[in-house]
Amino acid sequence: MSLSAFRTLRWKIAVLTAVACCAVAGVIGVLVRDAVHDRGMKVMREHVEDRLLAAEKEYVRTGRVGLPVDARAPEELPAPLARLLAAEQSAGWNKALWYDVDPPNWYWMWGAAAVGDRVLVVRMDMSREERNRQLLDRRILISLFTSLAVVVPLAALATEPVHRRLRYGARTARVIADGDLDARIGRPGRARDEITEMSAAVDEMAAALQRKLEDERRFTADVAHELRTPLMGLATAAGLLGEDDEATALVRDRVRALTVLVEDLLEISRLDAGVERARLDRVPLAEFVEDVVRRSGAGSPADTRITVRDAAVMETDPRRVERIVVNLVTNAHRHGATPVEVTVTGTRIVVRDHGPGFPAALLEHGPRRFLTGASERGRGHGLGLTVAEGQARVLGARLTFEDAPDGGAVATLHLTSGTL
Repeated sequence: MSLSAFRTLRWKIAVLTAVACCAVAGVIGVLVRDAVHDRGMKVMREHVEDRLLAAEKEYVRTGRVGLPVDARAPEELPAPLARLLAAEQSAGWNKALWYDVDPPNWYWMWGAAAVGDRVLVVRMDMSREERNRQLLDRRILISLFTSLAVVVPLAALATEPVHRRLRYGARTARVIADGDLDARIGRPGRARDEITEMSAAVDEMAAALQRKLEDERRFTADVAHELRTPLMGLATAAGLLGEDDEATALVRDRVRALTVLVEDLLEISRLDAGVERARLDRVPLAEFVEDVVRRSGAGSPADTRITVRDAAVMETDPRRVERIVVNLVTNAHRHGATPVEVTVTGTRIVVRDHGPGFPAALLEHGPRRFLTGASERGRGHGLGLTVAEGQARVLGARLTFEDAPDGGAVATLHLTSGTL
């Protein structure tokens, strides 16, 4: 399993659950350990005090003590015990207890009682109690690791249904983002939780977006169709203008621009509707691209350079390839700077200019209709590259946009149909 798999929500929940369980187990273990230790110390102190009390009575009555009690002079006591006893005597008590710890093997409970000029001393071995405490510590650690080994897989298994629903929702959202607006998450099952609400919200958003896009496509197609008939009349009337003066040239130029705009709108509406189908034919790319560029009328021949390197002969739709190449070359001349370079290599066609490059929004989001860069305001309607991208999609090809390192815009058409 890769490291990225453990960064998923499923494993984060599993780890968080395991950490919580281990924290609870650790706190309980520490409390139990401290309670056992405190009880052991209390029992040992009581035992030492009982021994001292019995030895004190015996010493007062007979002047002798028995094992394990020892009668010593004050200067024979260990220094820490002597200091504790002196402090207790100054407070009015004649007894003192001292826990002597020198790990790993020395654990003693000392008791001292002053009787006259002698000090009764008891020393009890605490090694057994300490070993029990160390054994308890090891068992607590083993319990924690066992909890980790059991809780993590169980938590991961328990969160698998949630993880599966989230993965399915993410895949469906990506499908919708890729253009399939008929895709829906659905599948609410029996669960009625936040994931179900999020899935329903995404489905509602996709449905609303689909309705909005359908309305936009229908409006675009209707407008284009309604404009076509009066535009044909306007074009005919412009052709009948007699005098070839500046006003006549301006009218004819604007009519041609409006005609191109309407045709682009009609073509985009057909591409959006998905009714376009590629009609394959045998195309030698070298000769075909040279002929298309020559007939395009975009810029003078001296401003457009064509380079061919091992161009392929392939099965593709020549009409759509022509439309893509013409739009790319026209866009390069209109918004870029000469010279415009067209390079055909294998099944790839590259169109490059030496202008300021593509707008940042286009590089990030791709061509968008009726949206051009700020520097291009008033110089286009943003449909040329949109049509080119739609035609490439019909061909099953890929159209990419980037800026050259040394300046200029680069558009590359990657044809993927069969090569002959």
